[in-house]
Amino acid sequence: MCGIIGYVGQREAYPLLVSGLEKVEYRGYDSVGICTADDTLHLLKEVGRVEQFKNHLLPGTMGIAHSRWATHGGVCQKNAHPFIVREKFTLVHNGIIENYLELKEQLRGRGDVFSSDTDSEVILHLIAQNFKTDLLSAVRQTVHALRGAYAFAVMAKGNSEIVAARNGCPLVIGVGNGEHFLASDVAAFIEHTKNVIYVNDFEIARVTKETVKISDFEGRGIIPKQREIFWNVEQAQKQGYPHFMLKEIMEQPLTMEETLHVPLPALPTPKRMIIVACGTASYAGLVGKYVIEKVARIPVVHETASEFRYKEPLFLPGDLVILISQSGETADTLAAARLAKEHNVNTLGIVNVVESTIAREVDDVIYTRAGPEIGVASTKAFTAQLIALYKLAYHFAGKEFTGKKVVLLTEQVLQLREEIKKIAERYVNNQHFLYIGRNIFYPLALEGALKLKEISYIHAEAYPAGELKHGPIALISEEMPTIALCLESETYDKMFSNIQEIKARKGKVIAFASEGDAKIKEICDDVVYLPKVDELLSPLLVAIPLQLFAYTVALLKGCDIDKPRNLAKSVTVE
Repeated sequence: MCGIIGYVGQREAYPLLVSGLEKVEYRGYDSVGICTADDTLHLLKEVGRVEQFKNHLLPGTMGIAHSRWATHGGVCQKNAHPFIVREKFTLVHNGIIENYLELKEQLRGRGDVFSSDTDSEVILHLIAQNFKTDLLSAVRQTVHALRGAYAFAVMAKGNSEIVAARNGCPLVIGVGNGEHFLASDVAAFIEHTKNVIYVNDFEIARVTKETVKISDFEGRGIIPKQREIFWNVEQAQKQGYPHFMLKEIMEQPLTMEETLHVPLPALPTPKRMIIVACGTASYAGLVGKYVIEKVARIPVVHETASEFRYKEPLFLPGDLVILISQSGETADTLAAARLAKEHNVNTLGIVNVVESTIAREVDDVIYTRAGPEIGVASTKAFTAQLIALYKLAYHFAGKEFTGKKVVLLTEQVLQLREEIKKIAERYVNNQHFLYIGRNIFYPLALEGALKLKEISYIHAEAYPAGELKHGPIALISEEMPTIALCLESETYDKMFSNIQEIKARKGKVIAFASEGDAKIKEICDDVVYLPKVDELLSPLLVAIPLQLFAYTVALLKGCDIDKPRNLAKSVTVE
């Protein structure tokens, strides 16, 4: 959710912090703030975008910055980070402190006065209260009082250090020469250094311009493991496209091809799999369930991570829990991984970000090679996750997944942009859409509807087509178009009948169909023809035109496509 950035070194901190905030805009935010330090603390924070800070300059070679996405307290200047307490201490925080009300009342009882409605400010008051002569000791004492998920960074006037702590939210340190960075995301500083140290849960980092020291919450020293990041900032640029989302849609043939060559870990065949994920990754997992059960004949349970973590799951001997997350930091999915580990169940991560928390904590990991995905609405990560799941299904069936042919066909599908644009122009003013599919196409209906909701703010619902008569058919009207996924498949005749039911009630239908299907054109208002391919592989082709349709509608409506309202790229708090 929120973005943390810090710098300590020899250069002026402010321009580096502004630049870092811009690099993590894709995480989503409603307000921003920067605090730098020399002999005093210099603070600037506002509601709105980072760009408003470009005409300012705060002095100092050390500082912290923050992009906030409101969880506790409304969107206003007083709730923006950083906070300053006693004119000496300043802090930025990502996460949720679950016991903040209890702590706040205790602090108020001791005379503390709060300037915001946030849970974050409580941390800083505790640190100020615990401070004697050593900021590190004050932070260590404070973290033992906190319940919840957090990553925070704190500075004290007169100290040439930043102290940061992590429990459940991402935090990474950029190692430079006579300077160091810290952030929620390596994108914030990758143009300055590719050498990083990942801070793990229950660890505290003390960062100066010369040193990085890591210890656990009990004060025991930890030798940090330095790693090198192999992607560069150019990979995260738009490269001439008007939006990151379109660029990432167009990159899918390449990212799928790259993921085809990812080696799989040596995995024993499980008796059962449990796929756990959120949002788009969850719909990839639902496709995976269909594919694995058909190809490998192994039962699969599909779970939504935010629900799974609060269940009392019945793990069985021989289970494999598969956690899918683009960022590798999704809070609910990470909690599910830890729940499985507590029950001594084998875990496998399918993630895009190397050395992310989920990747480090699971038993085995498959890295999708989607590269940096900047657009909030996931596109190339989704299809890369599908490739990984196909590879997994065929592996457990004792076969090799050779998806080269279908990947080549995605290039052909991308040529449908202009055709889809013409269709989108006819429906851009509709306020409601229905998406339907059967069998393996049902998860694609869910994903298509999600994309439209995310970036165009149009209400869209997805249903298994066989459920139409159980209620949703009441919604059918000329004002509510239906997108029907009716490709060549075992359920084609059933889907065709569902479309006829909709047309009998004067509903408009946009069909996604297989090339050569003349019959469907006779009854549908619009048809998008896709190359013929085996039903099992169709999701890899269907996903792309659904993405293009959502993108084009949002473009025609003038929406902020890469940074849709209320959304964040990586959901690191519940």
